[in-house]
Amino acid sequence: MSRALPLRVEAVRQFRRRRTLVAFGLLLALPWILVAAFQLGGEQEADGRPSLVDVATTGGLNFALFSLFVSTGFLLVVAVALFCGDTVASEAGWSSLRYLLAAPVPRDRLLRQKLIVALGYAAAAVVALPLMALLAGTLVYGWSDVTLPTGGTYPASAAFGRMAIVTGYALVSQLVVAALAFLLSVRTDSPLGAVGGAVGMVIICNILEAVEALGSWRDVLPTRYLYAWLDALQPQIQWTGMAKGAALSVSYALVLLALAFRHFRAKDITS
Repeated sequence: MSRALPLRVEAVRQFRRRRTLVAFGLLLALPWILVAAFQLGGEQEADGRPSLVDVATTGGLNFALFSLFVSTGFLLVVAVALFCGDTVASEAGWSSLRYLLAAPVPRDRLLRQKLIVALGYAAAAVVALPLMALLAGTLVYGWSDVTLPTGGTYPASAAFGRMAIVTGYALVSQLVVAALAFLLSVRTDSPLGAVGGAVGMVIICNILEAVEALGSWRDVLPTRYLYAWLDALQPQIQWTGMAKGAALSVSYALVLLALAFRHFRAKDITS
C-alpha cells in the first residue's frame, strides 16, 4: 500500500500532459520575446520614475530581474495555478480518479503525491523563468554589475545571493495561489474552473488593493506583498515586507490545503 502511486510515476504522468510542455514552453520563450521587443523598440525613454525597465538592458542580471518583475503578477500565477489546479480535476474529468483509488491508493496518499508533484512543477516553472532570462540577457547584453533603478550598483559576485532571495520569495508568495488552485481542483471536475478560480482571486485582490478606502484591510489580501522581493534590490536588503508576505502566504496556504484534504476524504468519488 505504501508503494502505491510512487512520485516518479506521477511525475512522468504529469510531464507527458500537453499543458506541462506548453506552460514551460511559454515561460522559456518569454525572455527571448522580451529581448526581441527591446531590440525592435530601440532606446527606452525614461519617464522620470525609476523602474526596472530603465536598467533592464544593462546586463544579464538586470534583465533577469526585469523578466521576473513583468511575469510575477500574471504569467507565473497562471503557470502555478495550471499545475496545481489541473492535477486532480483532470483525473475526475477523465473519469480516471475512481480507478486510481481502486488500485488501491489511500485517499490521503493520492492527494499528497499529486500535491508534491504539482508543487514541484510549479517551483520548476518559477525557477526556470529567471534562469532562462539570465541566460538570454547575458548572451545579448553581457555580464555586468547589477544597476539599481534608484541609482548605484552592487557587484555581480554578490548578485547570486540577491537572486536566490528574490526567487525564493517568489516561490513562497505563489504558495497561496497553488493552494487555492489545489483546493478548487479537489472540489470541481473542471480543470478550467480550478485554474480560473485561482487566477481570478489574484485579479480581484489586485483590484481591491488599489482601493485605498479599504485602509489596513488591504494588508490581509493574499497578494498584498507579491512584489515585496523588490526590497531585496535595495542597497541594504529590507526584510520586513518579505517576512510579512511569506507569513501571510504560508498561513493562507496551510488553511487551504487542510480544507482540500478534509474535503477529499469525505468526497463521493463518482468519476
